[in-house]
Amino acid sequence: MAAVVNDSMCIGCGACEGACPTGAITLPDGVAVVDPDVCIDCGACVGVCPTGAVTLE
Repeated sequence: MAAVVNDSMCIGCGACEGACPTGAITLPDGVAVVDPDVCIDCGACVGVCPTGAVTLE
């Protein structure tokens, strides 16, 4: 299952985008978006999110 971003918690800092080894995360309009077809469920984004907006479900 791909990472999921809680839009209301995301501050658009880009930490998750930088941590993603596959480039599955982008920040259009200042909010992180995960491409589930590219996400490998590694959790690298979860550990770097300062607000806890990114989770693995």
